[in-house]
Amino acid sequence: MMQTTLTLTAADGHTFSAYKAEPEGTPFGAVVVVQEIFGVNAHIRDLVERWAAVGYTAIAPALYDRWAPSFEAGYGPGDVDKGRSLKAIANENLEKVISDVDAARAAVADVGRVGVVGYCWGGFVTYVAACRLDFQAASGYYGGGINEVVDEAPKCPTILHFGDNDGSIPLDQVELVRAKHPDIGVHIYQAGHGFNCDMRGSYDPRATAIAGMRTVQLFESALRRGEGV
Repeated sequence: MMQTTLTLTAADGHTFSAYKAEPEGTPFGAVVVVQEIFGVNAHIRDLVERWAAVGYTAIAPALYDRWAPSFEAGYGPGDVDKGRSLKAIANENLEKVISDVDAARAAVADVGRVGVVGYCWGGFVTYVAACRLDFQAASGYYGGGINEVVDEAPKCPTILHFGDNDGSIPLDQVELVRAKHPDIGVHIYQAGHGFNCDMRGSYDPRATAIAGMRTVQLFESALRRGEGV
């Protein structure tokens, strides 16, 4: 596996960093990994490397670089406050965020079909990217705010993952998405927010494993151009 930090350029000329990992051998396709509110931190870099380990070129764009270059944080209360403040700014500039995601997609599109997976705020961004950009598959984890863009429909196969004990995403919002888009796989786990992150107290290994298997299955079917698994 080879890991690198790149500088990407968005359509408006903004330059920003991205963390990329490439698998051994020919990649099956590519995956854009969209950060939580905590930036491209150790957890997100680890996820990029895990996707590379199972055969995909993976890249995580630093989506806060427009407002806080090189920002990354842990999971303490102060970190949460900083991350939420930056998320508010980013959401006010969502078109720019999506443009940066598209630059990351273009940076790995040479290897084949491209999927997108995101966590926390990245789950929301993943949904919007699936609706507006040229991805071939999308998997969003506990993305709050999807209900606010629910009139937009993904243009690629999409699955979403939520915890039934997530204090920041009421289940009625989840059910709204399910009702509006019956073709989306909406999965609810016995878990809280951030259940996929093994650096957080809300980590749930069972929910993580099941959601991960569903995401891998989606990417295997959508990105590998019909190869045998």
